[in-house]
Amino acid sequence: MDEVLADYAASATPELIAGYDSLSPEQIYAAVRDFLPRTPVRIADIGAGTGRDAAWFAGQGHRVLAVEPVQAFRAAGAALHGDRVTWLDDQLPRLAGLPPHAPFELVLLCAVWHHLDPAGRACAMPVLAGVLTPGGRLILSLRHDPNADGRLTFPAPSEEAIALAREAGLDVTHQAEAESVHAESRANGVRWTWLVLTKRG
Repeated sequence: MDEVLADYAASATPELIAGYDSLSPEQIYAAVRDFLPRTPVRIADIGAGTGRDAAWFAGQGHRVLAVEPVQAFRAAGAALHGDRVTWLDDQLPRLAGLPPHAPFELVLLCAVWHHLDPAGRACAMPVLAGVLTPGGRLILSLRHDPNADGRLTFPAPSEEAIALAREAGLDVTHQAEAESVHAESRANGVRWTWLVLTKRG
């Protein structure tokens, strides 16, 4: 994971940040729209980048903690979105700084899971389940990329994620397939599986 974070830190140019923040959360979360909270809840956005999604949820009245280990992204997020979002410098798989902020009704993991190797995922899933309220939801996106994009990534089969989730006390509420919202990624054949996982309790 350290190599992945170093790569992101080195590539955190103004152009990349602007491109990331220009994508539409409404389009990104379309596959799980019906499972997003309709009343204010506590949300943790893990791997929040520049806070694009976190700010969108905060704008709907939710209390959002944006967890992002890359300092350049946190700084950009604070400049772009002001104080609507609370920021935390922490990283997967252990998220050592997250429990004091818990519990959360919703945890988001958008475009992150493929950066964790299988051992990291096995460590991360029970941590994520542990910061959810009973009945709380984890929304997880799994990237399927036929062409490597230059960053350290690992295949992200849905079967693996579902098995880890069930072991951690999470049940599959919804599963959907979607094309990439990013035009270049879509042209390169990138697709996503979206999972809505609900904590038993």
